[in-house]
Amino acid sequence: MYRGIVEVCSVILVALTIIGYGEAGTHHIPPLNGENPSARLIDGRVVNNGVSRAVLDYRLPNTTEPIHYDIELTTNVHNGTTKFTGTVKIQLRVVEDTRTIVLHARQLTGYIATIRNATSETEEVLTTSYEEEREFLSLTPTNTSLNFLADSEWVLTISYEGVLRTDNGGFYLSTYTDSTGRERYLATTQFESTDARHAFPCYDEPAKRATFSIVINHDASYSAISNMPLDEVNSTPGYSVFEKTVIMPTYLVAFIVSDFEYTEGVLSARPQRIYTRPGTVQYQEFALVSGLLLLQRLEDYYGVNFSLPKIYQVGVPDFAAGAMENWGLATYREQYMLYNTNSTTNTQTNIATIIAHEYCHQWFGNLVAIKWWTYLWLKEGFATLFSWQATDAAYPEWDVYQMFLTGDYQTALTADGTGQRNPMTHYVQTPSEISLRYDSISYSKAGSVLYMFQNAFTDEVFRLGLNLYLTSKQFSAAEEWDLFESLGIAAGALNVAIPATMHQMFSSWSQQSGYPLLTVTRNYDNKSFTVKQTAFYEDNSKASDKSWYIPFNYAHKSKPDHRNTTATHFLLNVDEIVVRDEDLDADDWLLLNKQSTGFYRINYDDKNWELLASALKTQPYKFHPRNRAQLIFDAYKFSSTGRLSHSVYLNLLQYLTNEDQYAPWTTAYSVISTFNRYLNGDEDYAKFQFFIAALVTNIYEKLGVNDVSGEQHLTKFTRNVVINLACLAGIESCLEESNNKLKALISDGVSIEPNLQSVIYCNGLVQSGDDEFTYVYNELMASDDQALRRTLVSSLGCSRTESQLKKFVESSIDPAAEWRTQERITLLSAAYSRNSVGLLVCIDFLKENWLAYSNLTPGFGGDNPLNDAMLGIASYVVNTEQETKYLELVDLVKDSDKVQTNLEEVVKSSIKQNFDWLSSNREPIMSWVSKFAAENNTGGNAAGLSASFITLFATLAIVLACYF
Repeated sequence: MYRGIVEVCSVILVALTIIGYGEAGTHHIPPLNGENPSARLIDGRVVNNGVSRAVLDYRLPNTTEPIHYDIELTTNVHNGTTKFTGTVKIQLRVVEDTRTIVLHARQLTGYIATIRNATSETEEVLTTSYEEEREFLSLTPTNTSLNFLADSEWVLTISYEGVLRTDNGGFYLSTYTDSTGRERYLATTQFESTDARHAFPCYDEPAKRATFSIVINHDASYSAISNMPLDEVNSTPGYSVFEKTVIMPTYLVAFIVSDFEYTEGVLSARPQRIYTRPGTVQYQEFALVSGLLLLQRLEDYYGVNFSLPKIYQVGVPDFAAGAMENWGLATYREQYMLYNTNSTTNTQTNIATIIAHEYCHQWFGNLVAIKWWTYLWLKEGFATLFSWQATDAAYPEWDVYQMFLTGDYQTALTADGTGQRNPMTHYVQTPSEISLRYDSISYSKAGSVLYMFQNAFTDEVFRLGLNLYLTSKQFSAAEEWDLFESLGIAAGALNVAIPATMHQMFSSWSQQSGYPLLTVTRNYDNKSFTVKQTAFYEDNSKASDKSWYIPFNYAHKSKPDHRNTTATHFLLNVDEIVVRDEDLDADDWLLLNKQSTGFYRINYDDKNWELLASALKTQPYKFHPRNRAQLIFDAYKFSSTGRLSHSVYLNLLQYLTNEDQYAPWTTAYSVISTFNRYLNGDEDYAKFQFFIAALVTNIYEKLGVNDVSGEQHLTKFTRNVVINLACLAGIESCLEESNNKLKALISDGVSIEPNLQSVIYCNGLVQSGDDEFTYVYNELMASDDQALRRTLVSSLGCSRTESQLKKFVESSIDPAAEWRTQERITLLSAAYSRNSVGLLVCIDFLKENWLAYSNLTPGFGGDNPLNDAMLGIASYVVNTEQETKYLELVDLVKDSDKVQTNLEEVVKSSIKQNFDWLSSNREPIMSWVSKFAAENNTGGNAAGLSASFITLFATLAIVLACYF
C-alpha cells in the first residue's frame, strides 16, 4: 500500500527532515517519536490501548482456518443509500477440536448464522456473541452435543447487515460531482490492514489465505468490478458474478460499484484497464501506458509471471491511502491516475512511481504474503525500492534514483537517527499498533536496506534470490528468514563469496533499530585509513553497543570511478577495520560508499573533508550526483550535532556555485530551509541572504523562471528549488518575475506553466492582497483536478496576511466549503509550516475550534487530526512568543481523549530541541556568513535586494511542502 500522506513530492525534504525530529515531507503517520495515545480513533472505532496484552491476545485462535469464501453483497449506492446486506459462506477446516468458531467482524449487525458439515446438508443453528475490543465474532452451536473435530470440514453461513462508512475505510461511500453539478455516489473498498472484517465476517489476518467467489447485487445503471474478471455467462445487468480468485489474504479483496468509465490496453495477452469518473477518460492514457510497461518490467526482473488474468486500476475521488495493491484491482487517489496537458512533471512522476509501487506488491505481499504485520517491511520495503527501480527501467531518461536518495533514503536516515524508532521487524497485535507500522521504517528504511544488499552482493545475486523466494513461497506466507535463505542460496549458486551468513548480515539491520556512523580516519603517512562503526544518534552524547555487518567500498582521486557499487570490504560485526591502498596519496581525497548505496552516514577527519571540498569546487563531476548530495546531507548533520565544525560545512557548500543536478540542490534546499526557519528574524539576516545568493545565482541565471520544453526530467524539479532559493535570497529579478507571472494570470489570463504553478502562486501570494488570494482560493474550489488542488492548498498557506489565513484554516471545519474529505486535514499544516503569521493563526484557530477539528476524518494511519496538528505545530515553535501562545493551547487540550496522553511532554521536548538548535548553531553560522559577506561584498547586498523586499522576505519561510 502506498501511504496517502507519503507522496513522491516528499522527495523535496522539508526543513524538519534535516533537523531530524520528525519525518520528511508528509511522512508523519505515527505521532512524534512513535508514541501511542491511550485511546484514539482507529479504522472508525475507538481503541483502548490500556488493556494489557497479558490479558488479551488479539490474534485469532488457530482452531479453524478458511478454505473458501462465497460472498454475496447487495447495495443501492447509486442513490446514496449507505445500508448494505451480505451473506458469506465460509468453507473451513478444523485444526484443533473446538466448540466455538471465532472470526473477525466490525460494525456489522443482524447476524444469522448456521453451519453444516461439508459432507451433509443438515444445517445447525449457531449462537453469536461479539467482543468489541478485539472484534471477535464467536459462533457456538445451540446443539450442545455438536463439536467441531480436528481435520473435519464445515460450511459456515452468516447473513448480516452493514453501513457504508464515510471515513475512507472498509466498504465505504465515495462521491464526486458530475458535469451537471449533481452529486454522484460509488461504493469502494480499502481493507488493509484490518478492514475486510467491515464488509464481511472473516479470518482477517494476512496469513489466513483462502479463495473467494464474489457476487454483487446493484442497480443496473452501475457496474461492479473486483479482483477477478466478470463471469460474463452468469452475470446480468445489476447482478455481477466474478470468477473465483486464487488463494489470497482477506485484506487484498476488493470490489467497487460505480458508474466509472475505462480505457483498456493489452500487453503479453493480459488486459489492463484504467477506471475513473465519467468525463476523465481522455486523461487515463499515461497511467495505462505506464501500467503496461511497469508490469512487464517487473515480470521480466523477477522471472515470475503475474498470477491473474487481468489487472485494473481505479482512481477513487475519496481515498485515505495514496494507493492500495488489491490483487488485480489496484486503487489510487484520483490524482495518481489522471494526466493531462496541464499536469506537472511531478504528477507524471507520481503516477509512474506509485503504479510501480502497487504493481510490485502483486508479487511482494500478494503472491507471497507476510505471516504477520511484524514483517510489514517484507512487502513495503520491496514496493518502495521497486517503485524507483521499475520506473527507472521504464523511463531510464528520468534518472529517478536521484529522487530515491533525496526521498526515501534521506528520510529513513533522519527518522531512524532519533533513536526512538522500532526495528524493521517488530511485533504488533492491536489494530492501532498495526497502523503505526506504516511508517518510514517499514517503507523507506526497508527499501534502502534492500538496495544496499542489492548493490553489495551484485544485482545478479539479488535477482536470483528474489526469484527463489517468490517461487518457493508463492501462494503462501513468508517471514524474513525465508528471504535471507533465498538470498544466501542465490549467492552460493552464482559463486559469490559472502563473508558471513545472509541471516547474520541482514538480520543485524532488520532486528535492531538505528544504523551505523562510519568514522573514517586517514593515516596520511602510510596510505591507509581506519573505518570505525558506532551507532548514530542525533544526540551526540548517546552511546550504544549496537553493531552491524556493514558492506562498503570507496573511491579516491587516483581511482575516481563510481560505477561499480559492489562491496569490496566489510565490517563484520566488529568495531573497526584498517584498509591500505598503495594508490592513495596523502593529498588525494577519499570517498566511501559510491553512489550512496549503503545505508549509513560517514564522517571523515577534517583534512579529508577539506580535500573533498576542494575537489568539489574544481571538479564536481568527479563525484556522482548522489554522493554530492549525501556529502551535503551528512556534513550538515555532523555540524549541527557537534561532530564537525560549521566552517568546514559552510565551506563545503561553496561548491554549489558549479552545481546543476537535482539531488545536491534539493538537499541543499532542505538545509537552507532549516537555516532560514530559525534565522529569518536575525539582525544579520541580510548577510545570510547574501551567502545564499552567491550560491544560487549561477544556476538561477541558467534555468530562469520559465519552463523549457524538452529539457531533462529532473531539470524541471531543480528549477523550482532554485526559484525558491533565489527569491529567499532576495534576488530582485526572481521576486519581480514571480510576482509578475501571478499578476499576468489574474489581470490578463496569461497561464502559468504547470511545472511552475506552485512556486509562482506561493511567492506571488506572499506579495499580494485580498483580491489575489480570493482568486486563487476560488480557482481551487472550482477545480476537480486533484493534483492542482493539492498545489493550490499548499500555495494558499504561503500568505502572510492574517485575515486571509484565518479564512483559509477556518474553512477546514466549514461544512459548506467544498473540500474533499482528505483535504480538510491538510490546511493547517500548509499554514503553520510557512511563517510565523500562519503559525499563530493556527494556534488561535485551535483554541476556539479544537473539538470541531478533532472530529474531522483522520488520514491514513488513524491518528486524530488534532493530535497530528499539535505535534506538527510544536516543530515550528522557535521563539518565546510562539511558545507562550502554543503552551496555552496545550493546556486547553492535553486532557482530552483526542490527543495522546503524553502530549505536553512530547511537544515541550520538541520545542526544547528547536531552542537547543538555535543555541548551538546560530552563532557559528552567522559569524561565518558575516565574514563571507565582508570578504565578498563591498556594496551592500549584491543580490540587488531593495529595502522593501528585504523587509518582506526577512520572514519568509520557503515552501516546505511539495510544490511542483
